[in-house]
Amino acid sequence: MKKNLLAQSVALACLAAAAGGAQAVSFTQNDVTLDINGTINGFYVNRESKTTVAGGPETKTQNSALTNGLLPGWINFVMTTKVADQDIKAHFSFAPGINDSSSVVGLPTDPGAGATGGKNSPFSQVDVRNVYFQFGNNDWGTMKFGRDIGLFGQNIILSDMTLLGVGGTSNAGIPFNTTFGMIGHGYMYTGFQAQITYTTPNFNGLQAAGGIFQPSSFAGDQTKTPGFQAKVDYDWKGGMPGKVWGGLVTQSTSCSKGSNCNGVGANPDKSFTATGYEIGAKASAGDFGAVAYAFSGKGLGLSTVGAQFFGGSDGLGNKTDSKGYFLQGTYQLNKTKFGINFGQNKDNDGALGQGNERKNKAYTLGVYHSLNKFVTLVGELNQEKITSTVDDSETKNRTLSAGAILFF
Repeated sequence: MKKNLLAQSVALACLAAAAGGAQAVSFTQNDVTLDINGTINGFYVNRESKTTVAGGPETKTQNSALTNGLLPGWINFVMTTKVADQDIKAHFSFAPGINDSSSVVGLPTDPGAGATGGKNSPFSQVDVRNVYFQFGNNDWGTMKFGRDIGLFGQNIILSDMTLLGVGGTSNAGIPFNTTFGMIGHGYMYTGFQAQITYTTPNFNGLQAAGGIFQPSSFAGDQTKTPGFQAKVDYDWKGGMPGKVWGGLVTQSTSCSKGSNCNGVGANPDKSFTATGYEIGAKASAGDFGAVAYAFSGKGLGLSTVGAQFFGGSDGLGNKTDSKGYFLQGTYQLNKTKFGINFGQNKDNDGALGQGNERKNKAYTLGVYHSLNKFVTLVGELNQEKITSTVDDSETKNRTLSAGAILFF
């Protein structure tokens, strides 16, 4: 498989960029085309964890699993057509996983929980990630309505080489459909979110997008306004093709603590706003590729967990201060890509308590071999170190993974 086809396949799976990508199956009836594509993966993961707390004895655990990687299974149904001068697209996707928390085949961990018992269910989860439609053209841009990948943090996760593999496994517990790759170790997860977004035409490589997103009551129980995300990209071609980008996310709630959100009581809480900013770049020269990225957030959430709006405040309006950076280098040798990346996220104050800090840093060594145009074999080593002043702890994790991913 050529490396550019592989990159197109990954973007296709994550962004449903059906137009312009290779399709497994395509049907055309009159002026409507339906494309079907997807991906499936499976990995064996061996993990070792060592933890010390406040200078006490070291505790060590070892485990293994058969699991999805950073990508779940994914099936996409994409309809495209053109009416007058409008290009129209609609997209549904379903993302099941192979993980199962049950230790008894055919039964949930807690038989009384039934098939709706969440993590106790013996059945694979199904995540509906994409449900949207869009219309527009090259003259005035495109409007999108529905659920799709977010704008803030989008480019970096699509540039992370562990998208084809596993990366780290912290905070990715069974039966989640995916591991975390390098999420929480250099960047935060963009997520798939309800949105109404506008994307400009492409002006010789320069393109911008912005929109409103599902309001999140992450810091209280009322939200006056929707979230807002935007990004600007500049792509160039030539002997050293690449991209630079910048993005932002912001969300406000009526207050910072649920108990006083109605403005009652002696000390009703004030409004609370979370913000995040990012900047990134990637470029290639021959068979070499490089990525550099950094972000900063106030009240955006615990970046060491990686999920936006989780743990953005201590409940009293004091914001969690987050920042991180990510570096990656790869080399393509015939059908095999070799890569190394390193990332670090750090959180202070806020949900951790004033004066406290939590820091995640990790690196991944990866080998990705294109067996044929459908199948890629993957092997990775991830080393992670987590330190926290909340409980004066240090944890070191080592994850070895091997498996394969298929795009069709």
